Amino acid sequence: MRDLQSPRLPKLAPESFTAEQRALADSIKSGPRGTFKLSGPFAIYLHSPAFGELAQKLGGHVRFNTSVPPRLSEFAILCTAQFWKAQYEWAAHAVIAEKQGVKQETIRAIQAGRPPKSAPQDEMAIYAFVKELYAKRRVSTPTYNRVKKLLGAAGTVELVGILGYYAMVSMTLNTFRAPLPEGVKPGFPEPK
Repeated sequence: MRDLQSPRLPKLAPESFTAEQRALADSIKSGPRGTFKLSGPFAIYLHSPAFGELAQKLGGHVRFNTSVPPRLSEFAILCTAQFWKAQYEWAAHAVIAEKQGVKQETIRAIQAGRPPKSAPQDEMAIYAFVKELYAKRRVSTPTYNRVKKLLGAAGTVELVGILGYYAMVSMTLNTFRAPLPEGVKPGFPEPK
């Protein structure tokens, strides 16, 4: 089991930020996420501010400015966090998903890696799409058509963007061992 409290990059103190790091921190804080601690992927992005600015802008867009309803977006993010066993991502978005209307029973099923059988049909359509795309790196016509009927062409494109962005975030969090907030327990057993 890896030590979740041993990040691979040092935490940068705001007083030591370069001009580029300060600009990134200001951009994140003035964006749609509002004022919050620079933790998780944002603390990692500070080590590469030019990349971080692009990534956080894309993240702000896919999280707050798509036609995908927030409940379904958060549901898709949870499916991604579970697939990647991204501890920080799960901890951050399980709470948000519940606030957006994803049932606690559904959240527990996703966390356990089980199909959320009692979830509404729209969530089940997203679940099938996500599972198929991650498992086969393709989506069958019936699965695609269900989601396109639900979200439309633009929403389906945006859903794939949400999945891609949060897969990148999950890989970033896992690679650099983003520490969980104090007092938060891991959502998944760590691979050996």
